[in-house]
Amino acid sequence: MTITGFSLMRMLCKALIVATLSAATCGTALAIEPAPGEAQGPMAKLQGLTSRASELALQAMSMIGIRYKYGGTAPENGLDCSGLVRYVFRQALGTELPRTSEEISRVGQTIDTADLQPGDLVFYNTLRRGFSHVGIYLGDNKFIHAPSAGGQVRIESMNINYWKSRFNGARRITQPQSE
Repeated sequence: MTITGFSLMRMLCKALIVATLSAATCGTALAIEPAPGEAQGPMAKLQGLTSRASELALQAMSMIGIRYKYGGTAPENGLDCSGLVRYVFRQALGTELPRTSEEISRVGQTIDTADLQPGDLVFYNTLRRGFSHVGIYLGDNKFIHAPSAGGQVRIESMNINYWKSRFNGARRITQPQSE
């Protein structure tokens, strides 16, 4: 098996992401221990959310640099925005989502921007129609997406005027979907 420069870059990127997330969580286990007598349920939910968000973020960030291709559904051929989201959710969580961003916008629960969590989906009006673009929220007002022809999967700030003026809403996918 030979490793191309691109494959090596993706492997190194994944390793860097894992190392960064590991370093960021070092020493936090004691800080999240429940108080004596406190139920274990809420803590388990928090850890589940963190694990889910980490899986989605790691999978999505491993796609950085993949070229945009209209209708693209696989990294080796290129991805469009909904293709990226579908691929990431399938690989990270085994969750199947509909094909288009507009169809995906009907899945899960609507959430307010103040309640955004890593792994939530953010939708934009980029083609003069609602829900024509989708990305995955990463936290800190950043999202990852496959932008447009000639572009590559990348991370951008939701605070950029272009994205702020086109924001349509956000959704949280909480249950596995079937096609």
